[in-house]
Amino acid sequence: MSVVFVPKRQRGKAEIKQETIQRLLDENDQLVKCIAEYMQRGRATECVQYQQILHRNIVYLGTIADASPDLAANTQISQENGD
Repeated sequence: MSVVFVPKRQRGKAEIKQETIQRLLDENDQLVKCIAEYMQRGRATECVQYQQILHRNIVYLGTIADASPDLAANTQISQENGD
């Protein structure tokens, strides 16, 4: 969820866990597969709701990444080391 929708008094106070980020990434993976399946079947109008959820998740993950540059650096280092 975008920081735009969070009241100012609560911004920056939530603790984001790696499990939450991974869950969103896994959900995004499933959403992309579902959207692709609907598109292949010619049912583009039915996939709009999934596209909206995917967009929301991506914006939220981007907001987290922008707000915590050390988290992004640690993740990149872990991936480079093969963890």
